[in-house]
Amino acid sequence: MSDFSGNDAIKRGRFIAFEGGEGAGKSTQARMLASALEKLGFDVDTTREPGGTAGAEAIRELLLDPPGATGWGPQAEALLFAAARADHVAQRINPALANGAWVVCDRFVDSSRAYQGGAGGVGDEAILALHQFGSAGLRPDVTILIEVSADRTEHRLAQRDGGVSDAIGGRGADYHAKVASAFRSLAQANPEAFAIIDGNNSPQDVHTRVMVALKNRFVGELA
Repeated sequence: MSDFSGNDAIKRGRFIAFEGGEGAGKSTQARMLASALEKLGFDVDTTREPGGTAGAEAIRELLLDPPGATGWGPQAEALLFAAARADHVAQRINPALANGAWVVCDRFVDSSRAYQGGAGGVGDEAILALHQFGSAGLRPDVTILIEVSADRTEHRLAQRDGGVSDAIGGRGADYHAKVASAFRSLAQANPEAFAIIDGNNSPQDVHTRVMVALKNRFVGELA
């Protein structure tokens, strides 16, 4: 299809989100995937949540280092994440996709569903309603869920954070176990939307598994 100027219409890009608990290796895998896609000739926009725009990054600071002694309650936390996401989608993700870029995002709405909706008790219906209102219900083309054992997670977090965690990452083991369970339930309920990846091995091994999963999803698009 061509437009009236004679130029080929821009094909919408793909949207890939990485999900998982603390220390799963999402950021590393997002960078490795972006590099691989760029080598294949794709225009890639690598971003994160909460964040990705000036407004969303400001909200990120409020979420990870909250004011006051008690921090945010789960409802307020869910609202802040939804506000950051709405700005991120409107100002960065949708424009990039419209320009044909492949967007690789470290966390998206399924993190809110697992953390605030599941472990925080807000409920999936409320999270999805906020997402529909703020971001028109945008979904990734595929969500890569990286699962890591609790022992491996503890080791990685000790190396990464040195015992100093943010307001969400520093919550107790029971909370994070609920997060992991919620992620697994989401993925099992919608296998067409998720690819579950074993994240316990080396970054290169995990990256190889990610590429295989994506090639199976995007047949003919990835060499």
